[in-house]
Order: sequence, then C-alpha cells, then structure tokens
Amino acid sequence: MSVDFGKTASDYARHRAGFPDSFFARLTADGIAVAGSVALDLGTGTGTVARGLAQLGLRVTGLDPSDDMLQRARDLDRAAGVDVDYILAVAEDTGLPDAMFDLVVAGQCWHWFDRDAAALEVRRLLKPGGRLVIAHFDWLPLPGNVVAATEDLIRRHNPSWTMHGGTGIYPSWFTDVRSAGFEDVHGWAYDETASYSHEAWRGRIRASAGVAASLPPDDVARFDADLADLLARDFAQDPMTVSHCVSAVIGTRG
Repeated sequence: MSVDFGKTASDYARHRAGFPDSFFARLTADGIAVAGSVALDLGTGTGTVARGLAQLGLRVTGLDPSDDMLQRARDLDRAAGVDVDYILAVAEDTGLPDAMFDLVVAGQCWHWFDRDAAALEVRRLLKPGGRLVIAHFDWLPLPGNVVAATEDLIRRHNPSWTMHGGTGIYPSWFTDVRSAGFEDVHGWAYDETASYSHEAWRGRIRASAGVAASLPPDDVARFDADLADLLARDFAQDPMTVSHCVSAVIGTRG
C-alpha cells in the first residue's frame, strides 16, 4: 500500500490534534522535556509534537519528508504563537550535525521508518545522556465500539490496509532501541479517552493511512459517505468518546 500523507494535509491539520496534554505532562514529570533543552521531532507532520515541546520552553526542530505537511505546521505554529525550525528530510539520513540534541521524539511515525537505520541516526544526533522517545497515541478497537466498526469499514474499502486491530503497544520497538546501543531502555502506557464529533471523526479517519493517504479521491468520498451513514445509524451520540492508548519507549544515549 503506497501512502502519501501530503494528499491529506488539510484534514490532517484540522482533525489530527496529536498527543493529549497528559503526554507532555508525563515527559515533563519524568525530566525528559526540560525547558531550554534542544529537541528534534522526527516525522513531525503538522508539528503537533514539536509545538507541544516548544510550548514547554524547548528549542525544537521538526523534520518531515512532506513539504505540504511542513507548510501546515508553520501555519499552525503562527496561530499558536510558537517558533519551531522545520527541515525537509528523512529520519534515516537527516543531514544534521552529530550530538546536536538533548531529546529526539518520534511521535506516531516510527513504523514508517527503516527502524534500524533511524535508531542509529538518532543515536548519532543525541548528546551523551540524551533521550529518544518513540511514542504513539492509538485508537483502540474494542468489541462493539466505534473504532472497531470504523476499521471494518476501512478494510472493506481498502483491503490492502493492514494497520487494524492495534493494542497501542509495540514490543519490537524495545529491541530497535537496545540494538542501536541505547541504555536504560524502558517504557510506559496508559489509557486516554478523546472526544470527537461525527464530523471530526470522519475528518480524523480521512486523514489516516488507509483512507485519503492511499485511496483515490472518488474512493475517499464513497468511504466518507459510508462512514457518515454508519455513525448516524449505529453511534448516534454526538460528540462521541473514543478509547485510546498513549505509549512510549524510551532510551538513553550512553
């Protein structure tokens, strides 16, 4: 399945709000996000993690291979009154200097990288004692909930989509980090709910890998109409509460 999130930059900017406040609070409480430190946000997309770190007082660079996404990030930064530097590059070969960062975050994107190459590149970029945080904020398909019904609909419209049935936990990422030579590798996860109107949920799903990032526009329109019918018929509450999991794998450069 070929995926291009630039095709859905508008919905992505509007409907993919990014990690909840509790994620940034946890990074702060754990001494990972420290005001004045220098951070890199890999796969920044529309800059949701980069903005969150900048609002905590970090000096942040966001990196992404999609210029469309970076343009949206800059617009959102101006509206939020924060300053983030953005570069067009890939996570496996950033072109940035050695030992430049105190913190590197990969939020909702590690699975799109050549993970071994990206982990080694991150180790090169971090100062001694710097941390890598691989994080996800995943919807949870549970029996009978709106996520499970939505995933079933995506699979009917896009049989090549394989990212269904997630638990929010990625054990192999611990191996990625350890294999690259990181130390004190650990992780955490917790449940979080998010509220979506029907309109916002449709936008969030359009801005996913299985829909507008990979389907032709006419197919996206047909999917969206079917999702609207599904929500009206089976999940009439508007707004809805949607179950999610926030997770992180953390490693320290020795």
